[in-house]
Amino acid sequence: MTLPTALVTGGNGFLGSAVVTALRSRGVRVISTDLYEPARPASTVTYEIADVRRRDRIAEVIATHRPDVVVHLASIVNPGRDTTEEEEYAVDVEGARNVVDAALAHGVRRLVVASSGAAYGYHADNPLPLTEDHPLRGNDEFSYSRNKRLVEEMLADTRAAHPELEQVILRIGTILGETVRNQITALLDRKRLLVVAGSDSPFVFVWHTDVAEAFAEAVAGPVTGIFNIAGDGVVTVPEIAAMTGRKTLTVPAPVLKIALRVGRALGLTEHGPERVGFLQYRPVLDNRRMCEELGAQPRYTSRQALEAYLRARAEQDVPAATAGPARSDRR
Repeated sequence: MTLPTALVTGGNGFLGSAVVTALRSRGVRVISTDLYEPARPASTVTYEIADVRRRDRIAEVIATHRPDVVVHLASIVNPGRDTTEEEEYAVDVEGARNVVDAALAHGVRRLVVASSGAAYGYHADNPLPLTEDHPLRGNDEFSYSRNKRLVEEMLADTRAAHPELEQVILRIGTILGETVRNQITALLDRKRLLVVAGSDSPFVFVWHTDVAEAFAEAVAGPVTGIFNIAGDGVVTVPEIAAMTGRKTLTVPAPVLKIALRVGRALGLTEHGPERVGFLQYRPVLDNRRMCEELGAQPRYTSRQALEAYLRARAEQDVPAATAGPARSDRR
């Protein structure tokens, strides 16, 4: 079997680096694009500077290298304090459209896209767990969730109009790894863990190398479709507190909304009251199709991924407790 050539957008980021490594380990020829060159480039990878917001540039790179598969990862997952929603939309939604259009124009066979469980939205009536057949209701008030929903709507339109372009969409849970830093790890690193009254706030974690292997399966394998990417099980905030020996702070949702509204007005936080739903109603992802149809078997459960993260933080001399074994075979 001839292995495909894959072009990866956002290839220098935390997830992108893991995906590039997983593809290289399978013998896939990789072209990695990003806003900058990596500090430690691999001799077997071709690197290109390309901003997905620049329609002409991403088209030029795809036209030059003629990849069989495009892996689209570029997105603003952790917006900075000064990042505007317009900037997020330009990268997340318009950037995705630029990549899709370039792929269609230059004969790409398959498109593999990093979506998110956030596309389902944060709602009190979310089913437990969510399967890939449940509707996408990404919240308009939460830009990342909204943008992931909009991208998937665009991809659905593209599937109908251009069935010749194969699609694999991976809806990913909360990614953890030794060096990951994001909004979720910031919550986990607090001295007291926040609980919204009446909610267990379940987390579905997945280890970064398990995500990378799922992308490798999506690139090199025959299967197309939409797949939730998550470790088995969930971990609630009270369970995290028990694992780390910390206390929890329980706050009623209306009180938390007021506190966030005031805090943002005073410049103490970039988060507003719209983030309360994000804390209350986290999507719980069913990973059956990932395992049985895509053929990606995560080595870490949600709990084991968290244990591995906690130990890594402790080894880096950052205030976080250690717990249990880092990994085990899933089955």
